[in-house]
Amino acid sequence: MAFCRRTAALLWAALAFLGYIGFATAQEPQVIITHFDNLPGRLFFFEDTSSVVYHDVVAGDLYVSQDEGSSWSRAEDILRGTVSMVIPHPFDNRYAFALTDGTIHYRTEDRGKTWRSFEVPAPLSYTPKPLSFHSDKWERILYQGTVCDRVGWNNICTDVTYYTTDGFSSTPKELLQDTSTCQFAHSSKDFKHSAHEDLIYCVAYDSSSIGTSHSPSSSRLYSSSDFFQTVDIEDLGIGKNAKGVAAFAIVSKFAVVALKDVTSGSDGDMQLYVTVDTKEWAKARFPHACHARLRQNAYTIVESTIHSLAVDAMLQDQGTIGTLFVSNSNGTYFVESLKDTNRNMAGYVDYENVHGVAGVGIANVVLNAQEVERKNAAKKLRSMITFDDGSNWSPIRPPSVDSDGKQISCDPSNLEECSLHLHSVTNPHNFGPIFSSTAPGLVMGVGSIGKQLAPYEECDTFLSTDAGLTWRMVRREAHIYEFGDSGSIILAVNDEAMTDTVSYSTDFGGTWKSFNLGVNVRAKALTTVSDATSQKFILLGQLSRSDQREGDGRYAVIYLDFAGTRPRKCEEKDFEKWYARATPDTQCLMGIKQWYNRRKADADCYVGNKFVDPVVHEDRCPCQDHDYECDYNYVRSGDKCIPAGLERIPSNMCTTGRAEETYMGSSGFRLIAGDMCEVGQGAKKDDPVEKPCSQAEPVEGEITDQIYQFNAKVVQYEFFKESSTILVMLDDNTVWQSSNEGLSWEQKFPEERFLGFYMHTQSNERAYLITESSKYFYTTDGGQWWHPQNAPSPPNKFGVPALRFQPRSDYIIWIGEVGCDGNAQNCRVQAQYSRDHGRNWQFIEDYVRNCDWARDKELLVDPNQILCESYQNKQGSQRLFTNDNALQLISGRDYYSKKTRLFDHVIGFTKFSEYLIVAEYLPARNALDLQVSLDGLTFAAGKFPPGMHPDTHAYTVLESSTDSVFLHRTMSDWPNPYWGNILKSNSNGTYFGVSIENVNRDEFGYVDFEKFAGLDGIALVNIVANPAEATLTGRKVLQTRITHNDGGSWKPLAPPQSDSQGRAYPCSTTSCALHVHGFTERGDARATYSSPSVVGVVMAVGNVGEVLAPYTESDTFLSRDGGFTWEEVHKDAYLWEFGDSGSIILIVNDEEPTDHVLFTTDEGLSWREYKFSNEKFRINTIVTVPEDTSRKFMLLGRAPGSSLSTIVHIDFSSLTHRQCVMSEDDPAHDDFDLWSPSEGRTEACLFGRQTLYQRRKRDANCVVGKEAKAVHKIVHNCACGTEDFECEFNYVKNDEGKCVPVPGTTPRPDDDSCRGYEEHWYERTAYRKVTHSSCEGGDRLDRGTQHLCPGFGGHSALFWTMVFLFPFAITVLVAWWWYKKSGLARGTIRLPGDYSSGFRSSGSGVVDTLASVPWFLIGLGGIAYEYVASRLESLSMGYRTRRGYRDLPIDEDAQILRFEDEE
Repeated sequence: MAFCRRTAALLWAALAFLGYIGFATAQEPQVIITHFDNLPGRLFFFEDTSSVVYHDVVAGDLYVSQDEGSSWSRAEDILRGTVSMVIPHPFDNRYAFALTDGTIHYRTEDRGKTWRSFEVPAPLSYTPKPLSFHSDKWERILYQGTVCDRVGWNNICTDVTYYTTDGFSSTPKELLQDTSTCQFAHSSKDFKHSAHEDLIYCVAYDSSSIGTSHSPSSSRLYSSSDFFQTVDIEDLGIGKNAKGVAAFAIVSKFAVVALKDVTSGSDGDMQLYVTVDTKEWAKARFPHACHARLRQNAYTIVESTIHSLAVDAMLQDQGTIGTLFVSNSNGTYFVESLKDTNRNMAGYVDYENVHGVAGVGIANVVLNAQEVERKNAAKKLRSMITFDDGSNWSPIRPPSVDSDGKQISCDPSNLEECSLHLHSVTNPHNFGPIFSSTAPGLVMGVGSIGKQLAPYEECDTFLSTDAGLTWRMVRREAHIYEFGDSGSIILAVNDEAMTDTVSYSTDFGGTWKSFNLGVNVRAKALTTVSDATSQKFILLGQLSRSDQREGDGRYAVIYLDFAGTRPRKCEEKDFEKWYARATPDTQCLMGIKQWYNRRKADADCYVGNKFVDPVVHEDRCPCQDHDYECDYNYVRSGDKCIPAGLERIPSNMCTTGRAEETYMGSSGFRLIAGDMCEVGQGAKKDDPVEKPCSQAEPVEGEITDQIYQFNAKVVQYEFFKESSTILVMLDDNTVWQSSNEGLSWEQKFPEERFLGFYMHTQSNERAYLITESSKYFYTTDGGQWWHPQNAPSPPNKFGVPALRFQPRSDYIIWIGEVGCDGNAQNCRVQAQYSRDHGRNWQFIEDYVRNCDWARDKELLVDPNQILCESYQNKQGSQRLFTNDNALQLISGRDYYSKKTRLFDHVIGFTKFSEYLIVAEYLPARNALDLQVSLDGLTFAAGKFPPGMHPDTHAYTVLESSTDSVFLHRTMSDWPNPYWGNILKSNSNGTYFGVSIENVNRDEFGYVDFEKFAGLDGIALVNIVANPAEATLTGRKVLQTRITHNDGGSWKPLAPPQSDSQGRAYPCSTTSCALHVHGFTERGDARATYSSPSVVGVVMAVGNVGEVLAPYTESDTFLSRDGGFTWEEVHKDAYLWEFGDSGSIILIVNDEEPTDHVLFTTDEGLSWREYKFSNEKFRINTIVTVPEDTSRKFMLLGRAPGSSLSTIVHIDFSSLTHRQCVMSEDDPAHDDFDLWSPSEGRTEACLFGRQTLYQRRKRDANCVVGKEAKAVHKIVHNCACGTEDFECEFNYVKNDEGKCVPVPGTTPRPDDDSCRGYEEHWYERTAYRKVTHSSCEGGDRLDRGTQHLCPGFGGHSALFWTMVFLFPFAITVLVAWWWYKKSGLARGTIRLPGDYSSGFRSSGSGVVDTLASVPWFLIGLGGIAYEYVASRLESLSMGYRTRRGYRDLPIDEDAQILRFEDEE
């Protein structure tokens, strides 16, 4: 429909009033009304001009006003009904572009007065941002188009990016094909860097596939400085793994890439990489990724300052509750800022910074997050405010009286029960920012006072004149509002009903006047020029049908001119200095205090500085502690910054070799980048300090050591994962911490007496120091800061862990003891849980032995379910309980509020991989039963071969990483030495078959069984070779066996041909093999055969012979191929440890005290000695970071005759500085090669597939460091062979290796069920396929006689596809094509200035937002999206540009407005 006709009504009235110095004349506002047929899809002002554009997206027409909305005319140069989108140039206010559905578009270069057409090679792409602009050269523009080719019945389409260097004066040229987005590096005034002026980033696909579908791993970030005549691939600092790029954006001073983890076995989590200079990319690290993973379509980069990035991550897969994280100054390290933030289903977050005042922001949190999550309850929202950039949040202090001067109904001193709450981003009712404008310090909102936010229609309107410190209720009921004339005039229009009145205030809301519009409207939006410096406004309203006159449109643009309402222009005396964040503890931020010259509230004058932004003044503050951060290679430890290692210094320092020589080095601190504090005043923490040269990094080729002796024995130690920080506890109940891998140590809280510490099992950065009382200390940042906290009770002394964890890292269970003082008649174990990391606790149960969350990392069950081993009789002292008091297993859903007794009597339960395993006690039979569950609710009893039921014999649950449970069942009886059979289950853990017999165990239940890290299905065991004799003599003779097919078959280790000195072994018969010492003999369970960072490399201590020799008679062996072949690398028994992903291996004598270590850089081909002391120490273990990626080691031991522990820190970092090189393009000349476990053996496949691994070449002397490693690639699946099968239940292998029935047993019945589209089922045989094998075809030993499936399965899949699916196929293909091309399938980034929110949108973007929309919102709705979008876009409003200051980027703020017809 066309523009209707203009019916302007000039309503003039005169009003005389007495001024404070005489008589003056002022006028009522001028009102002009213009009618339109449809609401605008976009309504915006050209920056700093009076020109405004109205886009009627329904009719496809454009209207322009050159006088701020007083008069309107259609853009006659544009063909009627063709405009689908209009985009203003963000960096040149003369230009805008009207885009159509075709290839003819339009450009204005005079702010809409005239429009000229231009032609492009392809129509618009279905993307939110079809144009990208250069910030310094207006004429450089990128255009995203779609090119389609007809193939049969279908169009095969791809996105192509074009570029113009003359603003489309000539036909744009092709830039790059198959792109999802392209952007100039110079496309933000705040993203300051020295890159080439034509540098362009593109997210594009590196290979095409059939149709329009792409593999996520084919998406890369490309760059070019010559319009892609030459192309670079941005490796983001991680090499060839920089694949799966989901989105790219420039946010404030940061460029951000969202990368989807496409590695095998990953959950597809998102990773953010950030750069501030286009040269160095760094991974953004979050404090506990298990708690708030960045899943695709479940995170939003919200409005960010130039100081930091802010990211809101959704915690649940389905939900609208998030957690806000704020980064450091370079955007790489995030800390949790605010929990339970309110989001909506589209990814918008209730979070907004106050404009023009650095560090102030307002957010809404969900008070009842637990009820929303558990019961889908309605949200209860509370508003929070920060004055220090998100470091601290507090409720908003409410006014004490309402707008009538009456006391409010609650106590404003009790902020928990009485605070101010405001509707925010998820519920917008007007253009632009929700709360503030460029008017300094003025903040306005619609909300309520109380414990929680009331519905919008029950709210009132509030105003703050000091950036949120204090508030006043200024209008009853909800109003839309706008600031004008730099805040000297404020307009408010009722937003709850039809109205004919506008209210305004010229004294910062102190008093209000009203005037009549002359027409009754339902207000839709209220706006003015982008910088809020004009006295003219536009009110957009909808007329009732009764008020609509014939020939007029239904919608009215009402022009309001307040220029004549005040008598004079303000003078210097009318202004005052206003300080932002005017409280002592928040006044200085990044080293400056901000202030503005602001008109006084009672000054009766107008500012009149149209298009002149308020000037922010900055007073520099004296430097304080918070202005400094840790220097490079230093790490935070409380209020200190300690060296992460030895300090690298210039080559001209420390050259004399004198012991007393010193150098001037870093203090450990540096001023935060961009901080402007007065360096000459206040704290001066970054002055160089004099240090001894022993603290400097040595020259290349040298090794350093440091010895530290404790005053007691080390009884517990553990690293934070992916960290250089280690905790140590001594037997004198003290805890020590080193943040640099043992180089230096500090005691934590010397005044406390500790019982131990716990590392959070699901969050790498969290740990807990447990004292004897209910007090404990916790850290959430890897030990940088520790905080005291009180538990609900002292830790228990019943041998039960005091803390239990789950993937949501704030959810913890405390198991303490109560009533255990004095006579302790009712001493008992009590469990409580917390959802907020110990700030509040809720009771679970008394008289329990153990409680734990049912949820685990791989056991994906109800996250609110709690399992407790609870005694039936709950009275008396629990210390006196016997087996007569049955221990029941209780399942409590909804945080134990809905209890169900799962078992009447249990021995215990455990969570293992994806299995929940319960040991049930059956009193009637005095026997044990094994119950297995995959969902925490339904259990199946384990089925065992005859004679191998657990009964009352002990059993040990072993590692389960290949879709099966391994179980060791003890077969020998006391007092004989212990051994037993290893049983392996089917995939759901219920049917067990014998894998290998007579496997060794010790008296504590530990078993000589270990799987190799990084290689599925390879494991070592030691078996008792003389079970009959051992029963009589009590002496076990051990032999080693290995499996390469997950326990399907076992064989001896092949011995090497000669020893480390080149001599043949005396044992040369076929019964000779290599035998190695196993798990039961280890002093430290962490000293494993292998490392996940060195795939295929295995070390062990053993001997070549017929049986395993004593440890002191053994030597040290190494395998490079996963245990297929071995070589002796050194005589005698040594401890070993891998470093730097195997580029260095350290060994130390394990038979006697020593003063040296041996190390190799070629995996044992040659060894070098390093002497670390003149005194010998008995070394017990070698410690390094758990990932085995460091070149720093700690030897933990003691001096002979002493019980005090000594740590020897040895640093090999300077042994070589050459970084290993990995090159996909030139693999013949890099430092890595591809290796397969099948090398050196006849079988080419393992687990039914041939897999290649990337590993460092043996002779490459280089540092692996952060280089990608252990990358594996499945070449192909193989045909099934004998090694892909194991014996079925009730079958066992005979001496010939064939599966035969166990005597006296009955085979399992056949399974005639048909799954999926299977056409046949097969009778059971003596074999079953190894669950982890992916073999295809070949010799299927597990398939007996073939039978046809009944019903549907009797026909082929093709038959049923043609019958059922063909009628829908075309519809689905069309919907999927649109979904892929629309940007919704890409994790689209939305930015400030986004001018599109969907299909051909001319609507709005988001405030500085990189949003990823949850997948489940799309579903079937995508099929009809194009139609719906064309309807909804007519009901969505655009935004207007806001000009920012030093604290904010140039924001162009927008939300999706919800317009509804009032009738």
